[in-house]
Amino acid sequence: MTQPTRIGPTGIRREIVQLPLFLQLFGVSALSMILPSIHGLVMNDHLASRAFLYAGLLGLVAFTLIAIAHAGRKPLDGALGPLLSLLSAFVFLPVFFAVPFLEALPTTRFMNVYFEMVSALTTTGATMFNPERLSDTLHLWRAQVGWMGGLLMWVTASAILAPLHLGGFEVTAQAEPGRPDDRINTRMGRITPRQRLLRTTQALLPIYFGLTLLLWLLLVIGGETALVALCHAMSVMATSGISPIGGVAEAQVGVTGEAVMMLFMLFALSRLTFSKDTVTATQGGLMTDPEFRIGLLVVIGVPLLLFARHWIGAFEVEVEVEVDGTRALHALWGGLFTVLSFLSTTGFVSEHWADAQNWSGLRTPGLVLMGLALIGGGVATTAGGVKLLRVFALYQNGVREMDRLVYPNSVSGAGAAGRRLQSNGAFIAWIFFMLFAMSLAGVTLLLTLTGASFDAAVVMSVATLSTTGPLIEHAADKPIHLIELGLAAKVILSGAMVLGRLETLAIIALMTPNLWRA
Repeated sequence: MTQPTRIGPTGIRREIVQLPLFLQLFGVSALSMILPSIHGLVMNDHLASRAFLYAGLLGLVAFTLIAIAHAGRKPLDGALGPLLSLLSAFVFLPVFFAVPFLEALPTTRFMNVYFEMVSALTTTGATMFNPERLSDTLHLWRAQVGWMGGLLMWVTASAILAPLHLGGFEVTAQAEPGRPDDRINTRMGRITPRQRLLRTTQALLPIYFGLTLLLWLLLVIGGETALVALCHAMSVMATSGISPIGGVAEAQVGVTGEAVMMLFMLFALSRLTFSKDTVTATQGGLMTDPEFRIGLLVVIGVPLLLFARHWIGAFEVEVEVEVDGTRALHALWGGLFTVLSFLSTTGFVSEHWADAQNWSGLRTPGLVLMGLALIGGGVATTAGGVKLLRVFALYQNGVREMDRLVYPNSVSGAGAAGRRLQSNGAFIAWIFFMLFAMSLAGVTLLLTLTGASFDAAVVMSVATLSTTGPLIEHAADKPIHLIELGLAAKVILSGAMVLGRLETLAIIALMTPNLWRA
């Protein structure tokens, strides 16, 4: 009589690794609901605690049954398969995330909660609800989903997007966007996409978790409450801008806490600040990295220009300028923190951001914040936007063309920074800018068709495509209440957030039949 085959822990782990990426993410999502369930139990929020516990258990049961059905099947490691799983995760996982949220907040509609979860998972941070309406457990869940979304982008950037030359890597790649080549396999060994995902997760998860824990401890030591400090720490690392109190300006840590958070926001300017696991990270150090240098230039230059504008504007409008060094430093600091926050697409506003306005009587135009969010952070980070590397590629091309106007027969040397770009890198970057502009125009047009004003439609389009949700609150002249939008507008914004997170080139790659045959 044949004895039944026993599968040990190693075999179970091997079977889980062989599952499709979307199912793995679904299982992790179900397991992650334990934390808000425990928090709700401790805070005597039994409604939320039961909702997350039951949803997590049901999710684990469903994951187990599907995993058993997939046991023994040979995985299909296609080139674009993991990318399709990533798109499915951003579209369908928020449905699962919304179930306990809706049970804990039965006074709202499912579409509002789905929008909230898409906003969190894509690290956009736009919210439908006032902070007072949500319980502490729901605030923790929003920040946790945003944190998991940031980790997902950290991992998939080097494990999925880099081998396919997407997400900004197409600027420095030798192959066409969406087509893998052998350089990644040569550098990392002949491994499957699943093995690459596992290795990358094992390398980056401790770093991501450790940095979040360190920031949380520093904020708590600075005087912040544990929940607010944890939510803000998760939001800074994920660049989601999610806050249980309406923003950093309402926090208790003041300038000290903002300075600590500002240091951790630097991780969104360049992948080299925390890892060297990508092809573009093999040449030069952090201080020679063009993304980091351009980011620092913007962070230093824009606040100084805004400071000078307020100073000069105060005399032009004949406002009495009080020579107060403390107020001047507060105004300058508010600009530094807020500029870096929006450049990294986090969207936190300093408590001293309004000091310059009160000082000179001039209002900082929201167009500045929108421009910073559109530029975005570094390639393969949690930041959104068009990415600093593409901006650098266009800058290099512009400088070269001006040199050719003066010296038509000159031959350009590559240089340390130029080696990061391929010969047609600027051309591909320009194509992406055009696709981004077309996406922005399309989303704006669709929103205006739903009844939104043109100004509000532009702000919401930029906020969602750049994954900088707080722009909706701080860049618009008039308050925009997302919960008052119609169903069609909410669906459009949800799609725009997914498009902004994955980027247009990745969506085009998924819709190209020739790439599936490659």
